[in-house]
Amino acid sequence: MKLLGLLVAGSLICIGLLGLIAPYRFLTAAEYTLTPNGLYIITALRVGFGLVLLGVSSASRMPKTLRVFGIIALIAGLTTPLLGIDRARAIFNWSSVYGTGVIRAWGVIALAVGGLIAYALAGQRRSLLNILH
Repeated sequence: MKLLGLLVAGSLICIGLLGLIAPYRFLTAAEYTLTPNGLYIITALRVGFGLVLLGVSSASRMPKTLRVFGIIALIAGLTTPLLGIDRARAIFNWSSVYGTGVIRAWGVIALAVGGLIAYALAGQRRSLLNILH
């Protein structure tokens, strides 16, 4: 299960890097999700990410933090179909109108969250004294 959590972290890091380094390519990729099937795929990914984070939280360095991230992802996933194509397109258009700054800001947030999840799921921290003994 921890491997799935690291896969979630890696996915968020990749999404964040794409938004940060190549915001126009990010927008091009995001445009494909503005269909009914695309919204269902995003819904499934968000719900899946949330369930994975809730599942691995107890075995992590930061269980409360991962539970919060998991609940946020789960709520975001469950509310995505309620958003609808028109509102999703409006959000997309708003993001693209304000240029790369908004996309890069979301990229930084995704990168930070992915990094925090990866850190939380990494092996137990060892002190130098424990290693020497």
